[in-house]
Amino acid sequence: MPRIGVYICHCGINIAATVDVEEVRRFAETLEDVVVARDYLYTCSDPGQEMIIEDIKEYKLDRVVVASCSPRMHEPTFRAAIEEAGLNPFCLEMANIREHCSWVHKDKEKATQKAKDLVAAAVAKARLLEPLELRKVAVTPAALVIGGGVAGIYAALEIAEKGFKVYLVEKSPTIGGIMAYLDKTFPTLDCSICILAPKMVEVARHPNIELLTYSEIEEVKGYAGDFIVKVRKKARFIDEDKCRGCGICAQVCRKKKVVNEYNWGIGYRRAAYIPFPQAVPMVYVIDPENCFYLTKGKCGKQPKCIEECPTGAINFEQKDEIVELNVGAIVVATGFDLYEPELVNQFDEVITVMQLERLSVASGPTGGKIEINGKEPKKVVFIQCVGSREKDGRSYCSRVCCMITAKQAHIVKERIPDAEVVVLYNDVRAYGKGFEEFYNRVKKEGVKYIRRELDSPIEVFKENGKLKIKAETVEGLYEDEVDLIVLANAFIPSKGTKELAEKLGVLLDKHGFFREIHPKFKPFESSFDGIYFAGCCVSPKDIPDTVAQAMGAAAKVVAFLSGEKVVKPNVAVVFENACRGCGTCVSVCPFHAATLQPKNGKKVAKIDEFLCKGCGICVASCLSGAIKQVNYDDRQLISQIEVIAWAK
Repeated sequence: MPRIGVYICHCGINIAATVDVEEVRRFAETLEDVVVARDYLYTCSDPGQEMIIEDIKEYKLDRVVVASCSPRMHEPTFRAAIEEAGLNPFCLEMANIREHCSWVHKDKEKATQKAKDLVAAAVAKARLLEPLELRKVAVTPAALVIGGGVAGIYAALEIAEKGFKVYLVEKSPTIGGIMAYLDKTFPTLDCSICILAPKMVEVARHPNIELLTYSEIEEVKGYAGDFIVKVRKKARFIDEDKCRGCGICAQVCRKKKVVNEYNWGIGYRRAAYIPFPQAVPMVYVIDPENCFYLTKGKCGKQPKCIEECPTGAINFEQKDEIVELNVGAIVVATGFDLYEPELVNQFDEVITVMQLERLSVASGPTGGKIEINGKEPKKVVFIQCVGSREKDGRSYCSRVCCMITAKQAHIVKERIPDAEVVVLYNDVRAYGKGFEEFYNRVKKEGVKYIRRELDSPIEVFKENGKLKIKAETVEGLYEDEVDLIVLANAFIPSKGTKELAEKLGVLLDKHGFFREIHPKFKPFESSFDGIYFAGCCVSPKDIPDTVAQAMGAAAKVVAFLSGEKVVKPNVAVVFENACRGCGTCVSVCPFHAATLQPKNGKKVAKIDEFLCKGCGICVASCLSGAIKQVNYDDRQLISQIEVIAWAK
């Protein structure tokens, strides 16, 4: 007969305020096979765990039930404790009497009764738990970093510095991301490219990093420790080994007016180009959608780029290449895009913060001069929260817009001292180190902050050829004629995030960003083992927080690659004799762990234990009842149901 110990946690007053914990403990003592039952203020604390360890030894317990908070929080804690006492870690069952009971009830009597039912059900299942064994397998000592912005750069360097091979894949022709297009960074006003460029060069020169720019993820297969990744390396139509970055091809290119996406639509580039002067690698690319030769098959008698290139690097026969990588872990650092407000396309004098950024940077379309239609704006209005904090849309705060606006307002006053600058805001969120001081500095420089009425519309229109703005504010109606309106537009998930999530088998949140396991305790980890997140692909954040998360993700990768992968045994198992090969499990498995394999002249389901996460969807969906999930089988679950039904 099993010998079961039951431990009920007060969780301070989280549970005890609504549940009579001592009454639940007395009830547990009466349950069949329960040898000892105790209640404790914080069972997850060191003394609480030590109590369980001592009881296992003294009472020779072979099963343990802990009634406390969600298993998601502390199941690993209690498994480690009972393993220390010599008990198999999978001989633990947890009853969630916090989230499932105390936090959702106000009636103490009813909550206490429900807690008793949950404990009784946990004891019923614990009787039938099977000891399981963990397995370890080798890990491929290499990592893939997807995205070459500041997060990807720091993650790649940190992993490479620890001696592991890193493949850094970036979809654009250069690494650097959004930070490479900024003029200055707040609150210190450092030159953005000045502090980023050395890191970009370090990535390109690091012996452990292989840089794959102008490349995208095509397919991801395998599991943590042994991923097989196919990368599409797009044709540049310029030989990377021969190109020396002289720029002659761009100078002579006949296609002169291609809208410059790297200046956010301001100005033009040619079909042969590099995104910005400090690009890494310093290799030009020919835009296949705008090159005369690639779109029409003809560019004069002979393409001038071919004639003039001193190294013979132009190669119009170049094709996309599929590169296959074998890695043990993946870091996703795909960054963000910016919401495009409709107003930007209606008036030349309405631009976004990134467009103003490009106007103010020396490598931008105006050489650092802030000009609109050839004139310096003398009255500038910034509008905050454009596309953020919406009631029926993007409800989240984009978090850095307040400080971006403060920085740009400072730059406008610096470049155009007699300019009048107004900021229409909902709330100012200057939360970081030195942020509040910088915000106060900007106000002292003459920038006027006016608080809007929350959710009130702002009207922008032209009258007699002049741009005008109307807004309801706490000071009354603000109405003025302005030269320039700058919109602090929302951060949104980068293009292709949904498709990449499907390839990786990871989850997205309701706004379309990648979803971490837990925002506080597991902010780097995805729902798929071996895949980690860094930077704004998870949520909007500033550069210091992005770098911190990149370093954290890199630390997780290094720890994972340094050891062996532990394969958890509580996975789904197929009874082949009962399987009829219908494939339902294959269609519903979110982790692609189920496949159909030929055996003895028929097809039967097979579950890959390395990919299976034990979610149980295949078990519930199986039309033949041929799939069992270890320690969650019908016998165990029915025993819980019967106990609760009998209590009613």
